[in-house]
Amino acid sequence: MADPSSYRPKPGQIPDSPGVYRFRDEHGRVIYVGKAKSLRQRLSSYFQDLAGLHTRTRTMVTTAASVEWTVVSTEVEALQLEYTWIKEYDPRFNVKYRDDKSYPSLAVTMGEEFPRVQVMRGPKKKGVRYFGPYAHAWAIRETVDLMLRVFPVRTCSAGVFKRSAQIGRPCLLGYIGKCSAPCVGRVSAEEHRELAEEFCDFMAGRTGAYLRRLEQRMHEAAEEMEYEKAARLRDDIEALRRALEKNAVVLADATDADLIAVAEDELEAAVQIFHVRGGRVRGQRGWVTDKVEAVDTAGLVEHALQQLYGEERGDAVPKEVLVPALPEPVEPVAQWLGERRGSRVDLRIPQRGDKKDLMATVQRNAQQALVLHKTKRASDLTTRSRALEEIAEALELDSAPLRIECFDVSHLQGQDVVASMVVFEDGLARKSEYRRFQIKGFEGQDDVRSMHEVIGRRFRRYLQEKQKAGEWSEENAVAEENGHAADDGPADARTEDGRTEDGRPKRFAYPPQLVVVDGGQPQVAAARRALDELGIEDVAVCGLAKRLEEVWLPGEDDPVVLPRTSEGLYLLQRVRDEAHRFAIAYQRSKRTKTLRAGPLDEVPGLGETRKKALLKHFGSVKRLRAATVEQICETPGIGRKTAETIAAALAAAAPPAPAVNMATGEIMEEAGE
Repeated sequence: MADPSSYRPKPGQIPDSPGVYRFRDEHGRVIYVGKAKSLRQRLSSYFQDLAGLHTRTRTMVTTAASVEWTVVSTEVEALQLEYTWIKEYDPRFNVKYRDDKSYPSLAVTMGEEFPRVQVMRGPKKKGVRYFGPYAHAWAIRETVDLMLRVFPVRTCSAGVFKRSAQIGRPCLLGYIGKCSAPCVGRVSAEEHRELAEEFCDFMAGRTGAYLRRLEQRMHEAAEEMEYEKAARLRDDIEALRRALEKNAVVLADATDADLIAVAEDELEAAVQIFHVRGGRVRGQRGWVTDKVEAVDTAGLVEHALQQLYGEERGDAVPKEVLVPALPEPVEPVAQWLGERRGSRVDLRIPQRGDKKDLMATVQRNAQQALVLHKTKRASDLTTRSRALEEIAEALELDSAPLRIECFDVSHLQGQDVVASMVVFEDGLARKSEYRRFQIKGFEGQDDVRSMHEVIGRRFRRYLQEKQKAGEWSEENAVAEENGHAADDGPADARTEDGRTEDGRPKRFAYPPQLVVVDGGQPQVAAARRALDELGIEDVAVCGLAKRLEEVWLPGEDDPVVLPRTSEGLYLLQRVRDEAHRFAIAYQRSKRTKTLRAGPLDEVPGLGETRKKALLKHFGSVKRLRAATVEQICETPGIGRKTAETIAAALAAAAPPAPAVNMATGEIMEEAGE
């Protein structure tokens, strides 16, 4: 692990101008590429106190061994050079989007003498016009089958085309009218290319004018009593309309736009893109990526724009790009998009109307994609087994930890301190085993002390269950005599088979093979100390701090570093995040109850219905406090005895301090409570 000060540039060496920089590791490999409006300001931010850096940034600068930069003239040039270098070097600490699957596109090989319509996957090729991508190849084939009736463009391979030309006989599509058969000279190369261009124009969204021309020709044929021709044109129009119906109209103004949405958590991000052409959704695609660098939503959007349009030119870049957050600054990105299109590109956040509604749909797709990705990764048996084996190897456990328990502490500025315990068995969440704790041993905020209390309480209950089952060891008995094995609450009646009398499983009967705590060295030491005090030695402990890729073990000065792509690390992160989520949910529910509490809650025998009746009658607690017993009795459902109890309770409760205008010192009139 390198010290960033060992390769920090000397003062004055870094220019104060736009540019792109590269961090290299000790082997000379580029591990991160970034751009900056001011290289001096940006690079200086990497060489501050390590404690002040984002954890992912800290990992990057301690992995690097040198930094270099290239000065450019404008921020637009910096954006382009950054994209080029990321593509060339594939740095490990840059966000890289990869398709979660290979999406097929409808392609027209305009670079050939006789353009061909086909389904294509993979990288885009020069001289080929693409439409899509589509979710399924069969959707493309259905569309093409309808379109070929009107635009009989060649779809055969080079081998079939060559053989038909040699024997002078077209393939079946030529006989049934779904190919113009340029292979045997039925149409010239120029006429066939014109058909292909009309096909592309229709697919690009210029549909209205063409349909109107066909309808006009149909009416003219009918007036001239060429009924067979009119019927054929009618069928052509119907085929094109069926092809259009496969793409729902989402924007009534025939807009050409791409909509980009991002769903993210601490570890990963999913991007979904809807390609809208002529007001219709013509394609959809998505990516999922690890968040290997410190990046916000705007940064993820900028990376997505580079990925989408880095190789595109002309109409492939739409007039309008709608995003959930704008890159900062937005002007260079918008200018870069405009240069690639050849005209102005409107990059903005939709604020109202159909575009905002469609963006919400794209956002839901992104959320579903992220959930599906995590579910697939977590539910695969082989993946889970590999994750458990990697954890066992990294932590030097005797066997794979089939039961993992993770603990997290949550509070709001030292108030309502709670903790959570989540359980994963065989790599899957066991939600019926989750438990919540209120910190009882002390007041205030102390995460380390809270962790010690929670671990102690959980495993005291475990030891108690062992005692009831007749498995109490001499070491446990000594711990109990020393006061460490005291129960933290009343125990349920138990049976000898490990279940309660009503058939439910024991709450703390099963020990984990691994305890994971949300935190670093202090929390790990506290957890290990709690287990040692209870005489428990066969449960391993480790800690995983938020946003860190480092696993801490008791008594170790250096962390265990698992590879960023490790399934074991991914499982530990999932366990940690689930414990954090569960603790936050409990803490918020307690805080909500506290905020809702009021003076009327202290009145014995006063339920919610009569509380609402009192507040409705008087308008506020202040007016109720000032009311006499007789006035309180006027409230429906309130008798004299209850009214006297309410008056006494409110009189005993101290009124809140009056509000003060800090500018004038004036005591403000209380509006209500």
